[in-house]
Formats: sequence, structure tokens, C-alpha cells
Amino acid sequence: MRILLLLVLLLVFGPCLSATSAAGGTVLVEAESFRDLGGWVIDTQAIEQMGSSYVLAHGLGKPVQDARTTVDLPMPGKYRILVRTRDWVAPWKAAGAPGKFHVLVNGTALSTTFGTTGAQWHWQDGGEVEITGTQVQLVLRDLTGFDGRCDAILLTSDTALSPPNTDPDLYAWRRRLLGLPEAAPDAGSFELVVIGGGMAGCCTAISAARLGVRVGLIQNRPVLGGNNSSEVRVGLSGQIHQEPYPPLGDLVDEIGPIGYWNYHDAQRNPGLPRSREVLEAVRANPSRTIHNAGPAANYEDDKKLRAVLAEQNLRLFLNMHAFRVERDEQGRRITAVIARSTTDGRELRFSGRWFADCTGDATIGFLAGAAWHTGRESRAETGESLAPEQADPMTMGTSVQWDSVPEDEPAPFPECPWAVPFDEHTYQRLTRGDWDWEAGIGRDQLADIEQIRDLGLRAVFGNWAYLKNHSPVKHRFANRRLAWVAYVGGKRESRRLMGDVILQEQDLVERKPYPDACVTLTWPIDLHYPHPENSKSFPGQEFRSIAKSVRIQPYPIPYRCLYSADVPNLFMAGRNISVTHVALGSVRVQRTTGMMGEVVGMAAALCKQHDTDPRGVYEKHLDELKQLMRDGVGR
Repeated sequence: MRILLLLVLLLVFGPCLSATSAAGGTVLVEAESFRDLGGWVIDTQAIEQMGSSYVLAHGLGKPVQDARTTVDLPMPGKYRILVRTRDWVAPWKAAGAPGKFHVLVNGTALSTTFGTTGAQWHWQDGGEVEITGTQVQLVLRDLTGFDGRCDAILLTSDTALSPPNTDPDLYAWRRRLLGLPEAAPDAGSFELVVIGGGMAGCCTAISAARLGVRVGLIQNRPVLGGNNSSEVRVGLSGQIHQEPYPPLGDLVDEIGPIGYWNYHDAQRNPGLPRSREVLEAVRANPSRTIHNAGPAANYEDDKKLRAVLAEQNLRLFLNMHAFRVERDEQGRRITAVIARSTTDGRELRFSGRWFADCTGDATIGFLAGAAWHTGRESRAETGESLAPEQADPMTMGTSVQWDSVPEDEPAPFPECPWAVPFDEHTYQRLTRGDWDWEAGIGRDQLADIEQIRDLGLRAVFGNWAYLKNHSPVKHRFANRRLAWVAYVGGKRESRRLMGDVILQEQDLVERKPYPDACVTLTWPIDLHYPHPENSKSFPGQEFRSIAKSVRIQPYPIPYRCLYSADVPNLFMAGRNISVTHVALGSVRVQRTTGMMGEVVGMAAALCKQHDTDPRGVYEKHLDELKQLMRDGVGR
């Protein structure tokens, strides 16, 4: 797996460049581009909000291994050192600053302890050091294992320098110090550019590539799968191989891991392809039936990667975050997207004829000026029985799942005075946190995502500390070790792009027929709300949820939900398609979104064949799309 990832990165970037750049007597070192990250991980969830990816010391209470790099300086001398960081629990005015770390310069720690001040990202002053040579070693040393974070380190001989802290000034300043070219180099010219490497994006890219389309797939994480990756660990839900197009789902089945829902689908439908294989695999290894928060191997990241790399018409770009679009002179069509490396800030330009927004957050459509919506529509607006009387910005939340394992010996866990406080009435007596460890319901899932994820971390750590050290059942947890906590949140809802049809509750419940019916929904209308007991104990800071579900009969949604109404060359697949908040409750599960990707890939092939756009496929080539859906794109 590691070799495959390395090959992909080398194909994209070639040999690794220096992590630094100098301008005069000032050197900027991006922490995410340290040559050896040790035990630190790269966090990309809040790039748009804080200006960059950053490194995180996610050690579950045990300090992670040092990150190291070597920096070339323009000259010896005295340098002032500034570190962009924050105290991540300060928004709650919590004491203790759990994210402490040191910066070592040539083996000596600066006197400042970083990560101890400021609720917002800022440049924390580390004082001055005398450096005798023109090369210096920098080390990030985690002190706690509790999610210290570092964005960048600045070494400057200008004692009066005050670096910018917010975009767009910060972005321009970074680019200048890093010596990035005025125009991003071309990554290549593609017919279809797919942004987002979750199940929807992977299926879109593979489907189109197998049908002869030249595809570029951009993913801002080091692995594919999105929520169904080892980073987030959400199982594949929803059923595949449904009428009216049973082959839809072949590709989902091909690249998806064997897990809980595959097993139960096979039990309910013995004639499904691979059902015997599924049943035999699960009988041989019952632990594989875990739906969420299972062992990393359950999610088979390498299986998705191998499938993508096997396609001759498909180029993969991992660790690249798309952040800007270019449009034609009329401002309607997207002509290219610009993406920057999450590991060193370098930028690439991806030109294409068609684009597929599979980001989940509708990032590309938003940047392109497409119509979008977030929150809940009112009942008067949609006529939906499940809609609220008044429209509001409420969205479903982000899950921070976790797991623990038994050990032969006691497994101590430190006190966490900065975490969510628990007592004998509020503690959660659990060994694993599933989907319902969900934070941020009703908050802005884009602007507030770092704090939403951090609330989830505070809840997990605070509850585990209470269970281990103070609860009436602590003896039963003495030998249990906290083995995994997600640091990438499992997001359910943010922006939705508007298509020629906006799917709503009545369509699903009344099974309204559409001539362009394609992907069949099987998941109930599943909407999440804060758990009432959690709201009583932690008002405004809920981290547990409940689901209220309305069953539906299998229902095929119209293809017209899968392209933008006003950006003519933009497809979408995933949870950002054209639906209301209520309808999203049924469409958002990943085997369903994977089938959306299969259909979008087919439609992109017809766009190429007939020199048309997504709407043109519906208007003039719908019968051909139906034939492709009858044929499928699976191996």
C-alpha cells in the first residue's frame, strides 16, 4: 500500500522539493511539508477557513513521534522564530491547553511552549536564536498526544516583521515566500475532471474512464474512499442492483469493501453477484461485519486505489485540494480548476471540458457561481411534511467515531480537565463510538468544521477519562485501551447544488415517476437531531444524536438531479446533489452515492460522444444513457 501511494505521489510531483523558501532574511517552513512527519498527521478539513492544511499530533494521550526537517538559510545570524498555531480548547475557555508542543532548533528546544495561547490561528512568538551555519534542523516535539497543531514556522532576521494571518493577504504572502509561479503549471488536459475521491468520485472517474473518457481525479487526502476510508470508517449503506437498472452498483460492489451491508444484502437477495463470496468471507472473519468504527483493514483503502490506478484513461492526484475555478468569458462554463498540494503548497491547473463536483461540500459548484442551498427549507416552500414551519440553517452533524480494544494488562489514560466534563449521571458507558457520536447539528458545517470536530474530540477524551478514572464501572474498563479516534470528521450535510429537478419528500413517498429515473434509493428518509438527553446535559454542545426515519419503497431518482441547472458543464454526485434537506436523508448513503457516480461517468461518455453537455444527454440522448445503465460498467 505504501509503495502504491509513493508511486502516485511521484507521478504527480516528481522528486520531493525543499520544505522551505526564503525571501531576503525570512524563511517560511510549511509544517505539512516536513521531510519526516514522524507521528504527526496532515489535517485538511479547514483549509478554506484557516488558509492551509496543517499537522496534528493525534496520539490519543501519548506524545507522537517527532517531526523533522532540514532548512537552508540565506545567511548565518540571529533569527526570530514565529509559529502559526492555536490553543484548540480556548473557544470553550477550557483550562489546560492540551495541544502543547516544542520546536527544537539544532537539537535545542525554544523556551516557548507552543499551542498554549489564542482561540484562533495566529503567529505565536518563539523568541530569537543565534544560528551559526546556513543549514538548520527543525523538530516538532509533541508534549501531550492530545492534538497539538502547527501550520507553519517562520524564521526571520527582521525583528519588526508582522506576518499576515488571514486570507487573501496570507495566501499571497505564502506564495511569494514559497516562490510559486504566477500561473499554476498544467497538470494535463482532461475531458472530465472529477473533484473528490470518496465513493461517488471514485465511481464517477472509473465509470467514465472505462467508457473512453480521459479523466483526472483530484483528492485532498492521502487515501481514497472519503467517509468509507480507514480515516473516517463509515460502512457502506444502501442497497445496490435494484430495478429498473440492476447493473447499477456493479462498480460499487467491485471497489467497495466486504462489510456489514454487503453481508445483509446477500442474505436478503441470494442471487446477487458475489453473494456467495460475501457470505463465505464474513463467516471466515466475523469481525468484518462491523458497520462503523471497525479496524482500519475493514475499509480496504488499497482496493479502491488499485482500481483507480488500473484504468489507463484515468490519472489520480492525491493530496491536492481544489480551491479555485476558471470560467469562460461569459462566466458560465468552467474551463479549469486550480488545486494546491496539501503537503507543500505547490499548485496545478486542471483544464477540462466537463467537471464533476464530488466534494460533498459542493466546493466547485459554489466557486463557479452555481445555485446552491444549505439548511432546511420551510414546509410552505416545499410542501414536505417533514420540513419545519420556518426555514432555518440547521444541518445534520459530523460524526467523530472511536473504538477501544481489550488488553492483557491495565491500560491507564490521563485526566483531561480541558475536555467535556462528565459525572456519574452524564457519562456514556460504551466501548465504541458509532455514527451517533455526532457533533455540530445546526452549526455551519463549513465555517465551523474545525471546532465541530474538536468538540467531538473533547467529548470522546473526556468520557474515556471519566470511564477509566472515576466511573462506578472503572474496574471493568481497566484493561481497555482507546485504540482509535477519528480526526477526520464524517460529515453528512453542507451545501447542495441545484439541478433541473430538486428531489423532495413527496417524490420518494409517492414514488413520482420520472422519464430519466436512474439510481434507486433504498435507505429511509433518515434525518438526525441532537439526542434529547444529551441536550439536557450539554445544551448547545451536543455530541450525541438520534435518527428519525421514514421508510420508503425503492425509488429511482431522476438523472436531472445529477447536473447543475446553471453551470452547463458541471455534474455532481454524492451528498451535494440537487435535493431538499429532507430528501437528502435518503440519498446521502455511500452505496447510493457510488451508483450516482456510475451514472455520471456514463453521461460524461455520452457528452464526449455527442459533443454535448449534461442537460443535452437528458434532452437528446436519454435512451442511450438508459442502455448504458442496462449494460453497467463493472468488470
